[in-house]
Amino acid sequence: MGGRRSLRRAAFSPACLLFAVAVLLAMPGLTAARTRRYSFNVTMATVTRLCVTKSIPTVNGRFPGPKIAVREGDTVVIKVTNHINNNVTFHWHGIRQRRSGWADGPSYITQCPIRPGGSYVYRFTVTGQRGTLWWHAHFSWLRATLYGPLVILPPRGVAYPFPKPHREVPLMFGEWFNADPEAVIRQALQTGGGPNISDAYTFNGLPGPTYNCSANDTFKLRVKPGRTYMLRLINAALNDELFFAVANHTLTVVQSDANYVKPFAATTLVISPGQTMDVLLTAAANPSSQAFAIAIAPYTNTVGTFDNTTATAVLEYAAAAAPPRKAAALRGLPLPSLPAYNDTSVVANFTAKFRSLASAKYPARVPSTVDRNFFFAIGLGADPCQSPVNGTCQGPNNTRFAASINNVSFVMPKTSLLQAHYQRRYKGVLMANFPTAPQRPFNYTGTPPNNTFVTHGTRVVPLKFNTTVEVVLQDTSIQGAESHPLHLHGYDFFVVGTGFGNYDASNDTTRYNLVDPVQRNTISVPTAGWVAIRFVADNPGVWIMHCHFDVHLSWGLSMAWLVNDGPLPSQKLPPPPSDIPMCS
Repeated sequence: MGGRRSLRRAAFSPACLLFAVAVLLAMPGLTAARTRRYSFNVTMATVTRLCVTKSIPTVNGRFPGPKIAVREGDTVVIKVTNHINNNVTFHWHGIRQRRSGWADGPSYITQCPIRPGGSYVYRFTVTGQRGTLWWHAHFSWLRATLYGPLVILPPRGVAYPFPKPHREVPLMFGEWFNADPEAVIRQALQTGGGPNISDAYTFNGLPGPTYNCSANDTFKLRVKPGRTYMLRLINAALNDELFFAVANHTLTVVQSDANYVKPFAATTLVISPGQTMDVLLTAAANPSSQAFAIAIAPYTNTVGTFDNTTATAVLEYAAAAAPPRKAAALRGLPLPSLPAYNDTSVVANFTAKFRSLASAKYPARVPSTVDRNFFFAIGLGADPCQSPVNGTCQGPNNTRFAASINNVSFVMPKTSLLQAHYQRRYKGVLMANFPTAPQRPFNYTGTPPNNTFVTHGTRVVPLKFNTTVEVVLQDTSIQGAESHPLHLHGYDFFVVGTGFGNYDASNDTTRYNLVDPVQRNTISVPTAGWVAIRFVADNPGVWIMHCHFDVHLSWGLSMAWLVNDGPLPSQKLPPPPSDIPMCS
């Protein structure tokens, strides 16, 4: 007995435990997670683009803002201090925020804004995600300049499911306004008309040589012949889906919205605001030119005005005998051929190629059965001119532009919905009666109804914990059919079906993909078409789903899911942090 006791003591001695931990940490894929800390100081900085010098909101004086780089399993702590005169919040776009909804960031949904001079610490753990996401302001139109990449690497020792690239480069697409974007949306909401369009598109904040005074404000990507590079593409534009191509180069798509996909080749990509893609570019062993143009241009079917310009960057091949170019110029550079701005067929063909990896290591856990079905008709609408808003009526037929889901235009509350839910104080804040389908069905993609006026309210859909949900998102032709990039906070979802025209449950469900549908957090509803998504409501909290065209969000194209607690302690929303901002 004494020998057995001594062996037991030796097996659990501190020295042995330390040795065992060291061995485990040395094993591939078992490296201990870390806490990554960042400080975001929101300040004004002077920036010159297109020969216009102005002061813009920035994080730490940088535009775009700093890169957040973590590994799967890490805890992220970001202290935000607001030094500007605007309120501000930040959203960590695509992070699933499992039981950390207080850190999600949309203003008046999960928190009240950080007021001038205030601060707030966002804390969350990255669980089950790897790839490219991004962060941005989530208050009014401040994300025009307040954005940056969020890169999630696999745990140490865990390889990519594709050949490791020589180098990884975040490439953020943005929109530049010579005017103050806050003044642009403020004027639009006052007049009731559409907002003024942007003046340029940008690559990592640089417009490139197609714009006035911008030859030296050109992003350059230097590559070595024969090497493979991973471009982490992020569309941070406010209001435009974008075509993307690199002249004379084929790209391989390997990830979308921080989820691996079955690799496929493409020469032209389309990426919606909010979406991310990782693509592999292999530099030619014997390039036909020392430099090639990289280009982005809009895809849209809007009946209104839009920024119909093309931005360019430069792919430069490193060559020992040739000096680097001092300034980028399009003269003599091979240019990519981009589709027409309204080429929906190119978009549909590209989108149809996305499939989940659906491997043993990265399975596609798409719900095979559904507890609750929803049908959301989304699109534009109008408010009558006698609207109580103090302004004019420059929308169609002397109305004011509005946007809605199931004819409900979302009204931003004056307090945080998540705080109201946690305190169970709903009266005067929200109503849990968001319609599960349009109250008056119509020919959604045909002739619009005579009455296009919307209703208004802060209405949510309550869900029991662990409910499996299917939502059909149907575009409408009211004020003109156009695609809408819908983003769901707090969750990824599976895209199980899509098509053009009006959704027909009796026929369209038979064509669903329940084997390897792509998993995303942002999906573009096709122009005059529909898309069906599924997710499991296993994350308690209040989660907004909205169009990622900021003008449509400003007009009310959003709604919220209220997911109740589960029975176990690990399935309940924790209390709010002590420093969470309060509404005035």
